[in-house]
Amino acid sequence: MPSTPDHKFISETFPAPVMPACSIIKLLKGQKALVTGASSGIGRAVAIALGHAGADVAVNFVSGPDAAEEVAAEIRRCGAQAITVRGDVGKEEDVEAMFARVIAEFGTVDVLVNNAGIQKDAPFHELTLAQWQRVIDVNLTGQFLCSRAAVREFRRRGVNKEISCAAGKIICVSSVHDIIPWAGHVNYAASKGGVAMMMKSIAQEVAPFRIRVNSVSPGAIRTPINTEAWNTPGAYADLLKLIPYKRIGEANEIGRAAVWLASDESDYITGTTLYVDGGMTLYPGFETGG
Repeated sequence: MPSTPDHKFISETFPAPVMPACSIIKLLKGQKALVTGASSGIGRAVAIALGHAGADVAVNFVSGPDAAEEVAAEIRRCGAQAITVRGDVGKEEDVEAMFARVIAEFGTVDVLVNNAGIQKDAPFHELTLAQWQRVIDVNLTGQFLCSRAAVREFRRRGVNKEISCAAGKIICVSSVHDIIPWAGHVNYAASKGGVAMMMKSIAQEVAPFRIRVNSVSPGAIRTPINTEAWNTPGAYADLLKLIPYKRIGEANEIGRAAVWLASDESDYITGTTLYVDGGMTLYPGFETGG
């Protein structure tokens, strides 16, 4: 890594993302998936990964219909079906309408990926109730509403052994900040901490119905939204101090984790959080002995 600013830094450090090839092994063939917040970033990568693994995918968005359609087009390119469906996951009526539309189009839902999330950051003493409430509404209540709708459908349908060992799979996209405090982001960290315990509690309750519920907690992942936070050599070097593996992650790495958790290869795993973080949760400040 250059020690001084260099015009080559951005292109060398942040290479253009490579579009994943259509998977030869269709781990999710025949399954129907809904990914929330799927028009960009991690949600986009997850939706495409599920489609490449053989699942038909509903691409949820709240704004940017053209971007959502681009995701759907990439899924169709590999032979899976895809639809786009608008809906604010923080609103009960939107969630109910979204699930009704997906079930009408696909017949059922086998996999839910709760990805939609937002940040509204502020120092704690300046954090407004509106900022607190909106983040909780989307990041936590949204996952509750979508998970509830999915569980109702999974229980109604039961296990279809020709499709999967499980009646349904829910994957909650959380964050390393479900266990790492984050000053200046109290509402966000609180929402993700809530997701962690909600996921475990739902998993415990629905396991007898052969429904699996797990979380993926990303660390620093390169997306268009957060790249600006480390787009200089100095900022990038500071970030790497927090990551023992000494690189940031790519969104398609979260996608691959989601495919595995949605597949029958992980059928005995429920109530678990998979940290995809390059070791960020390993307390890197102690890597030299503390």
